[in-house]
Amino acid sequence: MEWTAWFDAHDYEIARQILQRGVGALALVAFLSTLNQFRPLLGEHGLLPVPELLRHAKRLRGPSVFRWGYTDRRLVAVAAAGLVLAASVVAGLPQLGPPWLPLLVFLALWILYLSIVNVGQTFYGFGWEMLLCEALFTLAFLGSDQTPPPLTIVIAVWWLVFRLEFGAGMIKIRGGREWRDLTALMYHHETQPMPGPLSRQAHLLPKWFHRGEVLGNHFAQLVVPFLLFVPGPVGSSAATIVILTQLWLIVTGNFAWLNWITVVLAASAITDSAWHWLIPAIPDDLGTDAAATPTWWAVVVLAASALLVVLSFWPIRNLFSRHQLMNASFNRWMLVNAYGAFGTVTRRRIEIVVEGTLAEIPDDSPDASPDAEWREYAFKGKPGALRRIPRQWAPYHLRLDWLVWFLPLGRMWEPWFEVFLLRLLEADAATLALLETDPFDGAAPRWIRARAYHYRFTTRAEFRRTGDRWVRTLEGEVVPASGLG
Repeated sequence: MEWTAWFDAHDYEIARQILQRGVGALALVAFLSTLNQFRPLLGEHGLLPVPELLRHAKRLRGPSVFRWGYTDRRLVAVAAAGLVLAASVVAGLPQLGPPWLPLLVFLALWILYLSIVNVGQTFYGFGWEMLLCEALFTLAFLGSDQTPPPLTIVIAVWWLVFRLEFGAGMIKIRGGREWRDLTALMYHHETQPMPGPLSRQAHLLPKWFHRGEVLGNHFAQLVVPFLLFVPGPVGSSAATIVILTQLWLIVTGNFAWLNWITVVLAASAITDSAWHWLIPAIPDDLGTDAAATPTWWAVVVLAASALLVVLSFWPIRNLFSRHQLMNASFNRWMLVNAYGAFGTVTRRRIEIVVEGTLAEIPDDSPDASPDAEWREYAFKGKPGALRRIPRQWAPYHLRLDWLVWFLPLGRMWEPWFEVFLLRLLEADAATLALLETDPFDGAAPRWIRARAYHYRFTTRAEFRRTGDRWVRTLEGEVVPASGLG
């Protein structure tokens, strides 16, 4: 109908394809991560069992299908359903049907993942969890290939990218001095939670380059997001800048799917015309063949758009607050959230190293056994062996490794960590599967301890001399030798 002509964003068909399939792919990764890790972390016999949470919590932080009872079997069913639905979106199957079909699929993905996050406790307390939930809900209203992309939802995605980038920029400006004196990235590549294969090379770049990185970050997060709302070449250029900065973060670190989903969401501002200019083989009139938007679908989308506008009041107020919240949700449905990361940067990398021994009496006792050999447990993503090249894990999320990084930052006595050490003493197979290696090949150690080490990247000269990528210095013992007795 003529009155809906303004509603149809014909020049954003490629953007819709990237959004739906890209977020679908990241949802698939998120459900796969859950299927592999949830049970040993949060299952019936996990480090923070969900059944215990349900017994003692008067109210969950949001809706969950597990409110009426949790079992590991139900968790597998939820994660498997999420995998199947997400894979169908990546293949483009729901998009071939009427607009209500991808609507139902994305809303189902949102409810399923929201259910997991709302019982995930500290292991699901990361900003990218609520970001994925919000993205799944918002993209549910993008429609199918039978109708043009709705302009209001495309703008809602721009607004999501704006909050993600501008919120992170404001957190930094209001945060540690290192962001204002341009020294933050002289430390960050070395001290970030999970370095990647190129993190050491990035850390060893000259200081003037690191200062340029910070300036570029401030420009990309405090200036560029405003330009996303200018349609055409300006918005496309702004999106390209956001994408390029996120790609640099992807190749220099492991931040689960945070940077990956930002790339996907930012692509919403790139027009089909811009894609055609970049790659002439891509037609610039892809969206013109779709039928006009049906009135009923326009009503549904406008109602959802109005809801997102109303819920925007709280994150807008947060952006202008002196006490800006980082990664906060203002409603139980995790919609229209506040985002931000790394308001401060740690300058020294302290790693908690867990060790075990088979000796009858540990070597810190007067009656120590002569064979008291301590062996280290190796984590998949954390620094360990000094010569090991850090692996690229993102967008896959290693939840245990991330939580261990937080321990020396004032969270040493987290309840789950004591249970983790207990599981190692029991040689629990599910817990050991979360680690890179078990130094005892399934046998139960008699004693466990945890020590703090200062890790730093080797210089180029040190690497040539030793072949090591890390230098570490013992800081002290944080958990003394402990056994089941």
